[in-house]
Amino acid sequence: MTTAHPVSRRARVTPRRRLQMLMRRGLSFEMRVALGLAAAGLLVTIAVVLFTEEVPITGLMLPLLLASLFLGPRTLPWFVIFLMVLLTVSVWQQDPITARIVVATVVMFVMGLVVLLTSHQRASLGVGGSMGESMLVDLRDRLLTQARIPDLPGNWSVQSALYSAGGTPFAGDFVVATRPLSSTRLEVSVVDVSGKGEDAGTRALMLSGAFGGLIGALGPDEFLPAANDYLFIQDWEEGFATAVHLSLDLVTGAFEIRTAGHPPAVHRQAGSGRWQVLRTEGPILGLIKDAEFTCVSGRLAPGDAVLLYTDGMVEEPRRDIDLGIDRMLGEMESLLRGTWDDAANRLAVSLGSRDDDRAIVVVHRRW
Repeated sequence: MTTAHPVSRRARVTPRRRLQMLMRRGLSFEMRVALGLAAAGLLVTIAVVLFTEEVPITGLMLPLLLASLFLGPRTLPWFVIFLMVLLTVSVWQQDPITARIVVATVVMFVMGLVVLLTSHQRASLGVGGSMGESMLVDLRDRLLTQARIPDLPGNWSVQSALYSAGGTPFAGDFVVATRPLSSTRLEVSVVDVSGKGEDAGTRALMLSGAFGGLIGALGPDEFLPAANDYLFIQDWEEGFATAVHLSLDLVTGAFEIRTAGHPPAVHRQAGSGRWQVLRTEGPILGLIKDAEFTCVSGRLAPGDAVLLYTDGMVEEPRRDIDLGIDRMLGEMESLLRGTWDDAANRLAVSLGSRDDDRAIVVVHRRW
């Protein structure tokens, strides 16, 4: 006696039925791109065969380049194989096969191998094809969004500027700012993650999201201890960062500043026109458990300003950081004389090291 085994619904779908379902559903963007590039490759091959003297076989490199940009890891290997077949046909039709044609063919095959290896590497990172590029763009935009200053009363101006050592939007310095609900306070923190440029960009992206949540949910005296605990949990090999935190009352101008292994904030008093360095004590985040962070407090009167910045603004090789701070304060007098418009960008461009990430926040209470 035989027992009839139920046939799965997937198994009952015939190839013809599957093709009909695919046609009704429509081709995906990637498949349309693959078919278009395949047609372009065929046209180039036909042109090479018919017009041997006029059309070089290296014309097939254009579809290969476009495929490496737009096709994902599943489709790209098959397309490269298809293109290598077309290349073989094109070479076979050459008469005679010169040394130049042989070199061009070898280069094309090597390029195909490089494209396949690159595609495999990108797929292992989860960023294959054009969608992977758009994901990185979205991550970059999220990092920049964290630095966006919330809406403030008209008598306050807060500006920020971020510059990467490599000139890319990914950097180890970042800014988080928020106005907690039902509060008159502005919370701002400037953070410098270990490393620089793209190497520190991933850690900065992760920390910016975490710190952005902590700074709005905790009190001024709780933010840096919580950030320190968070870094301990990550257990990174280079899991440390420095930070400066400003908590500002937008009604009275009273402020509190705490630092964690970070260059000190500076306060400009409009009455005297002098800059005062606000030194506080606190270890680097992620190195000492249950660390304590001292506080310096003060008040921003009309016309006063406070600057928060990273070491890239004042530190250069073979120069003490205190000398860098003195130089920055001296040059700011001339750079900011007469107007505070676009102050953060002007300072970041004019001052600091081009070999390190740099970030600056300028808080100014207008008259």
